[in-house]
Amino acid sequence: MRYQEMTSGESVDVPADGAYNAGMQYTLRGVPPEVDRALRDRAQREGISLNQAAVEALVRALGLGDRPVRHRSLDALRGTWYDDPDFERAIAEQHRIDDSLWS
Repeated sequence: MRYQEMTSGESVDVPADGAYNAGMQYTLRGVPPEVDRALRDRAQREGISLNQAAVEALVRALGLGDRPVRHRSLDALRGTWYDDPDFERAIAEQHRIDDSLWS
């Protein structure tokens, strides 16, 4: 049995009993609307199938592709800041200027 890898386009041999384990087919349920829209937009923009866009997104998200995953948002950190006196003391120490180094 031949199986075409979606990421490289290369065909590889897969034993008949290993076809299922080779990732031949998945059924995804509960895909959030924003994920669906983003995948469809990308597929249309790049002229690829929705399946290929989804597979490539999974490959990138899992860090398995050639290009590293780029996280563009710090939203996950929003609201996590808290006052820490030890941190403030350490930072204050960094702001101190040693005049002997500048003379």
